Parts: sequence; structure tokens; C-alpha cells
Amino acid sequence: MNMTTSYRPSSIAGDKITVLYCRLSQEDDLHGESNSIVNQKAILKKYADDQNFSNTMYFVDDGYSGTNFNRPDWQRLIGIINEDKIGIIVVKDMSRLGRDYLQVGMYTEMLFPAHDIRFIAINNGVDSINGTENDMTPFINIFNEFYAKDTSRKIKAVFKAKGNAGKPLCTNPPYGYLKDPEDKNH
Repeated sequence: MNMTTSYRPSSIAGDKITVLYCRLSQEDDLHGESNSIVNQKAILKKYADDQNFSNTMYFVDDGYSGTNFNRPDWQRLIGIINEDKIGIIVVKDMSRLGRDYLQVGMYTEMLFPAHDIRFIAINNGVDSINGTENDMTPFINIFNEFYAKDTSRKIKAVFKAKGNAGKPLCTNPPYGYLKDPEDKNH
């Protein structure tokens, strides 16, 4: 469990948790260091410190797609939300929360307000305490979902083109075969 404070119900009773949520999928990892978990943690920690948020706790889903919410630390977080132990949730940007427009909206528009949770997406300028300033949030969520679907389509197209051209679809040759040192595609 990655966190700056330990989760002990008796120590949290009077002080709700400030969640610093990080997520990185395999596809996001291809975009370099800017989305790394280390970078996200640093951004979130600095923001929390600058805002004087206390009782911070990291929740990290490394290697999980944002297109669904079946992620270990997200599921753990939902359990703690249902116990009304969370006061604030901070993410680097809306895409770190998720890339499913309807699910993200359900959490940010229904679940979080029902549990009196303040939600902040730093890079998108989203802060639920400023309701009218968040008018663009649904559109950001739609674009995040579109990005995930577009990336999936492009990857499928590359694999189809490679397969149709007779090129291998994997980096490792099948058992018993060796790669041609002169031509990586054979």
C-alpha cells in the first residue's frame, strides 16, 4: 500500500483522508516520463502541500486502463468512500481518473457529492468547490474516452496491416524458432 499515512480507522475518525490518486496504463507509459507514476506522485504531493491538505494517502493503479474501473486501488478507494472516510480526491488530470465518459461522470457528479467529497483535477483546472467553473469537464471526459477508442483502433489497424503483410505480430519468435539476426522481421 503506497501512502504517506497509514490507514487506521481510529486515527482518521476526526480527520478525513485526502486521496492522491495515480493511474498509468500500458499505453500511457509509451508517452514517456511526463505521465509516470513517480511524476504524478510528485505533482500531487506538491499540490497537496501547497494547499495545506493533511492526512494524504496515495492510491496507485499502475498498468491499468482508464477505460474501466476494475482496478485494485480504485476498488479499495470505493470501499473507503462508502465508509465516509474521504474528504478530498486529487488527480493530475481527468484522464488519470478514467477514460469512460459515463463512469467518470457518475463518480464526479453523483458519488463524490453524495459523500461530500471535494474532487480536484489539477491540470484541467477542475475543483468541485467551484461548480460553475467546471462546465468543460464533461467535454474533457468525452475527449478522454475518444482518445482511448482512437488509440485502440490505431493499434488494431497496425496489427492487421502487419498480419496481412505476413510480418510477425509479436516480438518473440514461437518456441523452437530463432530470429534472423540480419532481419528482425524474420
